[in-house]
Formats: sequence, structure tokens, C-alpha cells
Amino acid sequence: MFLCWSAKGGSGTTVIAAALALVLSQRSATTVVDLAGDLPAALGIAEPGGPGVREWMASPTADTPALDRLHVPVSDSLQLLPRGSAQPIVERWTDLAAALVQRTTVIDAGTGIPPAALLAAADHNLLVTRPCYLALRLAAASGVQPSGIVLVGEPGRALTARDIERAVGAPVVAELHYDPAVARAVDAGLLAARLPATLAHALMRALKRAA
Repeated sequence: MFLCWSAKGGSGTTVIAAALALVLSQRSATTVVDLAGDLPAALGIAEPGGPGVREWMASPTADTPALDRLHVPVSDSLQLLPRGSAQPIVERWTDLAAALVQRTTVIDAGTGIPPAALLAAADHNLLVTRPCYLALRLAAASGVQPSGIVLVGEPGRALTARDIERAVGAPVVAELHYDPAVARAVDAGLLAARLPATLAHALMRALKRAA
């Protein structure tokens, strides 16, 4: 299980989660879980109109087969678990974590501190951040210790990967330099069909470091 989150909005968490799921799906069947609401758009698929993970969590009796029925196919080896819109039962985060550890999973947890049950269950807890002082302050104050950092570079920033590692206390496992091809792929809805090589290669290196 890979849990992707950011301390500050606009860091690129959804794109990283989508791309990581696409890379993993080349090896085995993968589920990507949308807790932030933007994965369908990032993957270039139609917005699911039915229930999602929040509806499953709103039902105290919903089981793992019921969760499986909510999946939306993205490709032959990648499925999306959509967000939904219901108010989840807080205690159900533990049930969700237990259901998700049974498969190769990438979770887009969005901005802010992820649920404790998902943090505890995740094999890889990845902070997605830009080299931004404000983002680093929030990450350091969150109390969450990531297992690795995905650094999304920005031209003109003074902070280096070493600075980020020292501030957060975790290694940078992937450093993504600015590539307009990534933005074009997302804007055109072609990320799943035409994953930019720079993004794929950086995440493949990150997976090797995490292994």
C-alpha cells in the first residue's frame, strides 16, 4: 500500500498518485483510491456517477465484496475506487485499511494529515511536496513521519533536496524536475494513455529505492 499525501495544496499529490498507480499496474493488478476527488479527471476518465468509498464507509455493515463492486475500470490492470460524497463513519477507516491491504493499492489522501488507520497500514507513506518553505513548515508541524518524500521541483526555488530531507527527517525517494509534458498530459486527459517518460522513470526509481 502506497499512501500519498501533502501538507499544502497544489503540491501535485493527485498526479503523483495517478502516475504511481499506472506504473505499478504494469507489474500487477492495482487499485487507486480517490480520497481527494480529482483522480478521474487526472486519469482522463468520466466522472463516476455512482457511490464511492465514502458511501461504503457510511454503512456500518458494508463488507469487502461490497467495496469491490464500487471499483471503476481504468485499464485492464488498473481500477479506481472513487471518492463518493457521503459522510463516512470515522471508525470505518480501520475497516477500509484492512480491506485495502489485501491488494496492490495507491491512495490519494489529498491535503492534510491522513487518517491514522491508513498511516498505520501503509507500507509506504509518501509526502508529496514542492520545495516551498510554507509547505515544509506544515509538514514538519503535522507530526506525521513519512517513509519517503516525492519532491516536485519548481524553477527558481532556493531549497534543495538535502534541505527538504533535513526539514522533514525523511529521504527524497523521487525528485521530479519541471516538465511541461506532464501538465499537457493531465490537461488533455492523456495521463493514463500517454504517461510522460520523465515522470514514469522517476517513480520507477522511487519504487526500486522503496523495495
